[in-house]
Amino acid sequence: MERLHRAVGPLATNVHVLADESSREAVAIDTAIPSLAWIAGELDARGWTLRLIISTHGHWDHVGDNASVAEHTGAQIAVHPLDADRLADPHPLWAPFEIPPSVPAVDLAEGGEIRFGRLRLTVLHTPGHTAGSVSLFAPEDGLLFSGDTLFAGSFGRVDLPGGDPAAMVESLDRLRSLEDAVAVLPGHGPATTIGRERPWLEWVARERRLPL
Repeated sequence: MERLHRAVGPLATNVHVLADESSREAVAIDTAIPSLAWIAGELDARGWTLRLIISTHGHWDHVGDNASVAEHTGAQIAVHPLDADRLADPHPLWAPFEIPPSVPAVDLAEGGEIRFGRLRLTVLHTPGHTAGSVSLFAPEDGLLFSGDTLFAGSFGRVDLPGGDPAAMVESLDRLRSLEDAVAVLPGHGPATTIGRERPWLEWVARERRLPL
């Protein structure tokens, strides 16, 4: 897997572009505003074809450029069904600009697999931040794209509409089961590993509640 990353927008959303080396097919994860120019330039420079735009959840800072990237590349948009309405009819909280609606065409179902050439991403439904939050696990590469579920030293907010503390506890407990060496690439902030986060994840699993 070839992987590009850039933090964009007012909330420094981590946008990723992943590609299969042989087929030159690519996917983009969390196309926040403004990511179109960067994504288009990287695709052109490398001869990659974008096939799929993946939204880990439906908040504005992760989906704002979905429509423009889809129009430019012809890629389809994928999201968990429970967050699909957030894309089609966005109601952004505190967004500093308009968020265009986008039309998801692919459902990210629990246990589903995104496959392009040798690129493999397994969909893990990890609600808590939103009802339709997902994480994407690349087992062959030891990578977890955790969206706003798991951050370095923290977790996504559960006090926004659609947030659920009990569901977040279950999701964090699930991610705890991954191996220590798995690299975690969150929706915001620096990368980490499951091993580095394990002490407080074990506390969450034991106490069945979120840290204050």
